[in-house]
Amino acid sequence: MMPVVQLLRAALKHAGNRPPRCVVQTTSAAHSIRTHASSCTDGDKPKVLITGGLGQLGVGLAKSLRRRFGKFNVILSDIRKPPNHVYKNGPFIFSDILDYKNLRQIVVNNNISWLVHYSAVLSAVGEHNVALAKEVNITGFHNILDIATEHGLRVFVPSTISALGPSSPKDPTPDLCVQRPRTIYGVSKVHAELMGEYYHQRYGLDFRCLRYPGIISADSQPGGGTTDYAVQIFHAAVKSGQFECNLRSDTRLPMMYIDDCIRATMEFLEAPEDALVSRTYNINAMSFTPQDLTREIQKVLSDFKVTYNVDPVRQAIADGWPKALEDSAARQDWGWRHEYNLPELVQTMLTHITLGNKLASAF
Repeated sequence: MMPVVQLLRAALKHAGNRPPRCVVQTTSAAHSIRTHASSCTDGDKPKVLITGGLGQLGVGLAKSLRRRFGKFNVILSDIRKPPNHVYKNGPFIFSDILDYKNLRQIVVNNNISWLVHYSAVLSAVGEHNVALAKEVNITGFHNILDIATEHGLRVFVPSTISALGPSSPKDPTPDLCVQRPRTIYGVSKVHAELMGEYYHQRYGLDFRCLRYPGIISADSQPGGGTTDYAVQIFHAAVKSGQFECNLRSDTRLPMMYIDDCIRATMEFLEAPEDALVSRTYNINAMSFTPQDLTREIQKVLSDFKVTYNVDPVRQAIADGWPKALEDSAARQDWGWRHEYNLPELVQTMLTHITLGNKLASAF
């Protein structure tokens, strides 16, 4: 096995620092809500609410936003009780996106100016509970959209590769194309993209949306998505040296390391509104199959073994998704650049998981 120190050095080599930027919100006449770019000062930092904050991305995004705008300017929310370290790192409140009155009170009482909406029922889970997925992903989103419009918020809602379908161009998939997804999660994401664009055109809402690829991180547990294998495989490689994959070995999907995803979200949130030609952008980093990922892990852990037991539901979902996302518009309009490719991803994930396990066993 590659020494932990060597893995850590390789991971740190690809860490990037960027200077802070700030975009602040102003409200124009009563029926016209617009946002404008400005320089960043202590008095005009945004107040951010993150819904679904205990999912894969919320805690990490909150950490980055707090470094930029201050600990008490970013509020995490969810319907679950958070672990102690989340309580200690900054404000956390209970928020149910299906409770319109409660959500509205939170926005008003905390002077929220940016709203990041991560609450969702993901693809594989949604297919087993369509009613819940409709309620959370569509009704909950409508609450977010209406409150954001009423109070002139900048609102970010992620979309994903789930918003594409079997009839979409696959390699690569452009920003604008036939979508036609075949899961309730995907349908809800297309709905969110189009409703957000409509509210922008009709009411001037500063709606922003990124189509995420599969997101890979060491610190959070998979949440019921079809790309979960790409997280689980690393934990299995370190813990047991073997893994059973629920997708075919040749299933190529677009993926991204969480640090790139959080940085893209931060940069997109802060981009001047007049730089945005579109309201929804693809972002891309790398594409690989389970076999590609296994071979890269085996360069570090040579005895690692993978077997395949294909889940027909997840495989059918994956077969309808893109192999890569075409993201030239994001790179041109607001300067998006990814930093992690497959070798850096594998080194970084194995480092984090190995060190995490060593620290856990020490206490």
